[in-house]
Amino acid sequence: MGTEEEMQDLLLEDSDDDFEYEEVAVDSEDEEDDGSEDLEAAMRSLQGEKKGEEGADGEDVPAGPQPGEVTRRPEVVDDFIRNFLLKMKMSRSLEAFETEWYELAATGQLNDEDVSTVPDIYLRNQELDDTVKALRAETEHVKNIAGKATATWDKFRKERDFHRMHHKRVGQEKNKLLTDIKRLRKHYQQYEPTIKELRHKYEVAMKEKMLIRLERDRMLAKVEALENQVRSLEALNNPHNVPMEEPKLKPKKRKGDAQLPTVERTNPFSNLAFEQVPVANFTLKKTFKGHLMSVSNLAMHPKKPILATASDDCTWKMWSLPTGDIIMSGDGHKDWVAGVNFHPAGTHLVSSSGDCTVKLWSFEQAKCTYTFTEHTQAVWDAAFHDQGDFIASCSLDHSARLWDVNSGKSRQTFRGHVDSVNSITWQPYTNNICTGSSDKTISIWDARSGLCAQTFYGHFNSCNHVTFNLRGDTISSADSDGVVKLWDVRMVAELLTINVGPHPANKSQFDRSGTVVAIASDDGRVKCWDVQKGEELCELSGHEDSVHAVAFDPFGKFLVSAGSDNTFRLYGGDERRH
Repeated sequence: MGTEEEMQDLLLEDSDDDFEYEEVAVDSEDEEDDGSEDLEAAMRSLQGEKKGEEGADGEDVPAGPQPGEVTRRPEVVDDFIRNFLLKMKMSRSLEAFETEWYELAATGQLNDEDVSTVPDIYLRNQELDDTVKALRAETEHVKNIAGKATATWDKFRKERDFHRMHHKRVGQEKNKLLTDIKRLRKHYQQYEPTIKELRHKYEVAMKEKMLIRLERDRMLAKVEALENQVRSLEALNNPHNVPMEEPKLKPKKRKGDAQLPTVERTNPFSNLAFEQVPVANFTLKKTFKGHLMSVSNLAMHPKKPILATASDDCTWKMWSLPTGDIIMSGDGHKDWVAGVNFHPAGTHLVSSSGDCTVKLWSFEQAKCTYTFTEHTQAVWDAAFHDQGDFIASCSLDHSARLWDVNSGKSRQTFRGHVDSVNSITWQPYTNNICTGSSDKTISIWDARSGLCAQTFYGHFNSCNHVTFNLRGDTISSADSDGVVKLWDVRMVAELLTINVGPHPANKSQFDRSGTVVAIASDDGRVKCWDVQKGEELCELSGHEDSVHAVAFDPFGKFLVSAGSDNTFRLYGGDERRH
C-alpha cells in the first residue's frame, strides 16, 4: 500500500495541471471491497501480528532474534497446508485454497484457534513422512544398483563358464593334435630310409639307362654298317638296277570291340542266404610287412586265398594267405599305386596309379599287357565288370571311364561330378556303375549310354569309398567325417547311418551275408557293425597308423586290413569252430 501512495505522490508532483484534487478517505471496508491483498502483504501482516506474542507453552517470545542465535518460527496452519500443496504439486488446489482463505480472513470469519500454529505431532509426522519417502527412493536406487550388479554377475558367470568350456575344448584339441603330431613324426621317420633306398635305385637305374644308351648307339652303328654292306652286295648282284620288291609286313590282327550284355541277368546270390561272419570272435593272427611305404589298397582273389596289395612305393604284390608268401610283384608304375582289382576269372589284375594310367596285368604272361592313358590326372580306383571284358576307372580329373579289354580303347566317359571321383564299383551282374566323389554325392551310371541314372545325396563331406553287397541291392558309402551310410538301390532311400568319427572312414566292406559292415578308420582300427541291429559288434585293433583298406575272405573265414604303417594284417577266429 505504501508503494501505491508513493507512486501517486510522484504522479502528482510531475503533473503541471492546476486541477484541484479532493482527498477521499479510504476505509477498511473499501479495502475489503477492492479484494484481498496479495500473498506477500498477507505474510508481512501475519508476521507483524505475531511479533511479541507468547509461544505455545506460555513463555514470552522475544521480539527479534538474539545475536548469534537462529530462531525458527512455528509454522501456522495455512503455511502448513500451503507447503503441503506445493510439495504435492497441487497448484490448482493451492490457488483455490489461497483465494478462499484470504476471503475468510478478510471477512473476519477466522478466529485465533483456526490460524494458530500446527501441533508438533503433525510436523513430526511430516518429517517422518519425508524421511520415509527419501529412504524409499534410496532403497529403490539401491535395488536398481543391486539388479544391475546381479545381471552383471550372471553375465560374468556365463562368460566364465563359456571360457572354461572353451579352455577344456582347446585342451582336448591340443591333446588330439599332440597325438596326431606324434603319429606323424613316427610316420615321417620311416620316409628317410625309403628315400635313401629310392635314391639308390634311381642312381642305379640312371647308370643302367646310360649303359643301355651306349649299347643302343653301338648296335645302331653296327646295323648301319650291315645295311651299307647289304646295299653294296645287292648292287654287285644287280648290275642293271632292277627294282626289287620290298617284303610286305603282315598287319597286326586287332581284336573286335567287346559288347556289354543287352539281356537282363539274374544275380545268383539274390536267393542265397549266408551265415553272418563271426567278427566278434576275430583276433589279430598275423602281421605282414611287405612294402616300403603305406599300403593304400587291397583285393581278394575271387576263387583262391590270394591277396593283392597296392602301395605308395609304386608297386603291387600278390600274397598267399594265410602264410603270407609272396607270389608276384608288379613295378611298372611311375607313381603311387592307389587301386587293385582281380579279373572275375582270376587270370588278370588291374591297377590304377598316380601316374594317370591304368594297367592290365596278365598272370599267364607275367607282364603288363595294356596301359590305358587317357586320364589327365591321378587315377584312384579301377574295377572289372563281372564278365571280365570291361574295366571302369575313376580319376582326380572329375571323370570316370569305361575301357574295353579286347580292343584296348576307351569306350565311354562319364562326366557329371564336379570334384574328384574317389571310388568306383560295378553293381553285381548288371551294366550299372556306382561312383563316389569329393562333391559329397554317390551316382549310378548306365555303362551303355553313359548317362547318370540316379544320384544319392546325404553326405556332408568327401565320399571316400562305395561298395555293393553280394545281392546288389544295398550300397555302403564312407566319407571323411567318419560317417558310413547304407542306401537301398531299389527304393532310392537311406537305410542306416553309422558314425565312427571324428576320424575319416577310408573304406567299408560287406561280408558275404550282407549283414556285417567292416569300416577302415583313420584312428588305426577296424570297426565292425551289425547292419540289421544298427549296433557295433567289435573293434579290431593292431595297426599303428591309419587303416586304408579292409576286405573279407570270400568264404567268411578271416578279414584282412591294410594301413599306413606299411603292413597288412590278418584277423581270424578259432579254426576249430569252422
